[in-house]
Amino acid sequence: MRAVNRGDTESAYRLIDAAHVALQAERDTRAEVAAALDSLSSAPAPVRGRPLTVGELARRLGVHPATLRTWEAEGILHPDRDRATGYREYGPDCVRDAEIARQLRRGGYPLHQVARFVESLREAGGADALSTFLDSWRDRLAARSRNLLAGAAQLDAYLVLL
Repeated sequence: MRAVNRGDTESAYRLIDAAHVALQAERDTRAEVAAALDSLSSAPAPVRGRPLTVGELARRLGVHPATLRTWEAEGILHPDRDRATGYREYGPDCVRDAEIARQLRRGGYPLHQVARFVESLREAGGADALSTFLDSWRDRLAARSRNLLAGAAQLDAYLVLL
């Protein structure tokens, strides 16, 4: 409104456009996470016992150890390190994340989307919690879209009066 009151409607339009672009980007992110969640065929079996080495996990997944290192560099995996040797140790959560990453990669998802999904899964506390969160996120996005539309309509009505 300050821009409009200064007579700078172009800046006001740019701000509105930027808000819509940001909302669309967030909507796309939510859709990517939801699609990734839907593409998972089943929850991976939990790992019992000691943490796995990079070679053991690579064999379990049918990937090369370098793939696991790449996933770590992309932020998908966060293995612990053995204090004595410095070797990577993949505990149950890390194995679960690796199995999910393998499944999503086989589904054609790029690494940045896999990383975003795994991080969302961690933050939500699991697949069921993530599903609930995604529903809530969708509702919040819809409310923000309606609010932006209503605000734009109000601004248009105001500009007509000028």
